[in-house]
Amino acid sequence: MFPVGFSGPSGVGKTTLIEKVLARLVSRGRTVSAIKSSHHLTDIDRPGKDSYRFRTAGAGEVLLVGPERWALMKETSEGQPEFAELLARMEPADFVLVEGYKSEENIPRIYVHRKDFAAEHPEAASIPEGVSAVATDDPDLAVPEGIHKLDLNSPGAVANFIVALKANSDLI
Repeated sequence: MFPVGFSGPSGVGKTTLIEKVLARLVSRGRTVSAIKSSHHLTDIDRPGKDSYRFRTAGAGEVLLVGPERWALMKETSEGQPEFAELLARMEPADFVLVEGYKSEENIPRIYVHRKDFAAEHPEAASIPEGVSAVATDDPDLAVPEGIHKLDLNSPGAVANFIVALKANSDLI
């Protein structure tokens, strides 16, 4: 499995880009999974449902199963699990696209930069250290040497970059 992170400020379009890149990779016959981390409390369950009742009664894990998908809900009193632990629980895939886990240094990361967003949010204009590429709609954006500049409006180009990253990592 080859994880690739996407980072950038909230509202810049990370999820939209990931969705389009994921679809491109799948259309090319690649298997792709995704991890979405949030600093907000998350709950896919609803009060009154059986699975919710099991959780509130004290179950540490509840597996909700339907004819087309299943979801494992695990209580995490220890806080958010480590990235490696989550990755190890996933089925093998060619790529894992990751939104969040910004502090995970062991994966290549693509920073999402939108010209209009950066104009309204100056803190979003600077490119963080440690990224492999910047996906942007700003043709005039200067990126540091060694960082690739990708067209934000071309998810196929971003997918190509990810495939090339994996191919180059296999050679090492």
